[in-house]
Parts: sequence; structure tokens; C-alpha cells
Amino acid sequence: MDNIVVFGASGQLGHCFKSLAEKKGLTNIHFPIESEANILNTDALKKVFDQYKPAYVINCAAYTAVDKAEDDEKTAIKVNKTGVENLSKLCAETGSVFVHISTDFVFKGDNPRPLNEDDEAKPISVYGQTKLDGEMVVEELLNKYFIVRTGWLYSEFGNNFVKTMLKLCAERDELKIIADQVGTPTYAIDLASFILDVIDRGSEAYGIYHYSNEGVTSWYDFAKAIFDISGTKVKAIPVRTDEYVTKATRPAYSVLDKSKVKATFQMEIPYWRDSLTKCIDILQK
Repeated sequence: MDNIVVFGASGQLGHCFKSLAEKKGLTNIHFPIESEANILNTDALKKVFDQYKPAYVINCAAYTAVDKAEDDEKTAIKVNKTGVENLSKLCAETGSVFVHISTDFVFKGDNPRPLNEDDEAKPISVYGQTKLDGEMVVEELLNKYFIVRTGWLYSEFGNNFVKTMLKLCAERDELKIIADQVGTPTYAIDLASFILDVIDRGSEAYGIYHYSNEGVTSWYDFAKAIFDISGTKVKAIPVRTDEYVTKATRPAYSVLDKSKVKATFQMEIPYWRDSLTKCIDILQK
């Protein structure tokens, strides 16, 4: 079996890959710890590549603190651009296929229709710009790559909106939730399953793809679904973005068009609320 190495194994998506590997008994997927596989340490990366000789490299490592990035641009650039460049160069040298996770934040989000892969990327935050810079590095250095843009990730692992809402509703009687930002919640287990399926097929349909769960919702309606499915009683109050000031500007509309991914890989994508139900069932057990 071809070896797969996952970088950023300690993060939410990395944990999802670990969970799937354990469930499926996949012994060819390796998860080096960050101290041995820091994407900014080229010597350490070379050792990992020499040790595992990966046919596929999955990059889940990223600087994702959207608001913090506005004041910490240098670090965001290092991780989201320079680190990606380091991995890309090694993939080019070894012939490894690079799977890189990107984001809906590469778009401005001012056009209320599903965004496809050919739409103009125009970030409105430091985080979004550094992620786009990382994409451009991959495209410049490699021919064999899959860039997968996604958004609104959650799972039973790590810190995410679902777990935050469940925690807060246990502490408060009411919560104010933004109602004018629209997108699609994405169960990180579904995303990881999709990527492993593409690898298992040995697909050479390289390029940029959009993947999220099916459907459209707002953060407010997402929160309401979390409360309804979990049986939580809390008052959710819808607010506008301009009532909830943050350092970084976020896309108002970031629904991803998945026509390309469905046509290329002939796959069905789960509806967001169905996947949310699965996740909450696991969390409540």
C-alpha cells in the first residue's frame, strides 16, 4: 500500500483522518507529531519524507486564528505560505501527490450565488490572503496536487462552532448569533472521507476542488439546528455582522459550488443537517 503522511495531525482535521484510519484499519497512513514534522523546519521535513517515502502528502497544518492573524501577519504568512512552499518543494523532489486544504476565505463573499473554482479569489482578511498565497505556491511548484477548499468545519474533535455552542448553552440562558453570514457547515469526517476516497481511487484529476456538505444556512440557523438536535433549551437571538465587531472581515456569502467535485468523482455529498446529527449523537454519547 502506498504511504500517506498527514501534516498537522494534532488539529481537528488531522484527528478526523486518525479516527478514520483506526476504524478502517489503515496502517499506511502516518501522523508524525509536530515536533518531528514542523512544516517550517525543512531538515525535519526531509527526515519525514526519507522515513516514509510518501506517495501522498496531506497538509492539514495551517494558521487558522482569523482575527489574530490581523495583528500577527508574519506568523500567518510563515505557516500558510512558507510552510506550504516547503512541503511543495519536497513533493516536487520526491514525486509525491500533494493534497492541500484551503478555505472559502479566499473569496470576498459579496456575490450571493454558490462559488465555483474559477471565480475570482479576492480575500478580505489576512488569513484569507495567506491561504490564497499558499494555493498559488502549490500551483507554481507542482503538477500533481489537489487543493481542496472548504469552510465552516466542525467535528467531535478540537475546537469548533458546534462544541462552542454546546458549551455556551450550558452556561447561559441566551446567545447572540450572527444571522447575515451564509455558508455551509462541513463535517470534517466527511471531508477526510472524501480525500481518502480520492486517494484510494488513484485519481489523476488534479486541480482545485470545492468540498462542503450540501445545503445552505446562516450561523444563526446553524446554531438553532445544534440546539434542536441536542435537545438544548436556550434563547438564540439573531444579530447583524455590524453588531458583532471582530478584527477580521468575514465573507457574507461563502457557499461553495460542488458541481466539479461531484461530476469528477461521481459522488454524493451528505446534507449538512444529517451530518450534524451524527456528530452531536457521538458527542452526547
